Amino acid sequence: MPFDVQDLSGTFSVTDIVIAMSLSFVLSALIGWVYRATHRNISYSQSYVQTLVIIGMIVALIMLVVGSNLARAFSLVGALSVVRFRNAVKETRDVGFIFLTMGVGMAAGARFYTLAAIAAVAVCLIVVVMHKFNWFALNVQRQVVKVQVPAGEDHTAAIQDVLISKTTEFELVSTESIRGGALTELFYTVRMKKGVEPGGLVTALQERTFGQRVTVLTGYDQTDL
Repeated sequence: MPFDVQDLSGTFSVTDIVIAMSLSFVLSALIGWVYRATHRNISYSQSYVQTLVIIGMIVALIMLVVGSNLARAFSLVGALSVVRFRNAVKETRDVGFIFLTMGVGMAAGARFYTLAAIAAVAVCLIVVVMHKFNWFALNVQRQVVKVQVPAGEDHTAAIQDVLISKTTEFELVSTESIRGGALTELFYTVRMKKGVEPGGLVTALQERTFGQRVTVLTGYDQTDL
């Protein structure tokens, strides 16, 4: 029984493959370097940046395979729908870089080479400018104060007296019972007065809470936890 093996790679040339894959690699690597240079927080992941490069090349490959064939497109959507990603993205900015890499890979795979190059460079320049000039930054630093007090008594007034003297504003966020009901944990968001140090606030609160644990978390809005 004869077997007729048909290679459909002739629908695009070897040159198209080399250009598409090479361009997607170069542009994805550029995006990765821009991400690395503009990353601010402590949760930098080398694996994530390498994945950006891989995604760009894989998307370009998928676009070469799909071409203008709707049947292939639907079959690939069905195959990829079974993939489940368990890792949570810590920053919304990371999602933007994923979409940028995918867009560049799609453009390179569809053989819109000029579009892929111009779009990647333009978006990367915008990211660098936003990072350099710190666009849209909100220069209002708040702190989280976590206070533990013995259960069974109302220590709110004593705590608020300290917060009134040490902060310009404060707000009670939550109250939680811990250690089997032996302690009550209070969470506040505050803005400390100019010249007030976190250590001074901790000492003042401990004097009112019988030496129980007090935690002041600063910079929580710029740091990954």
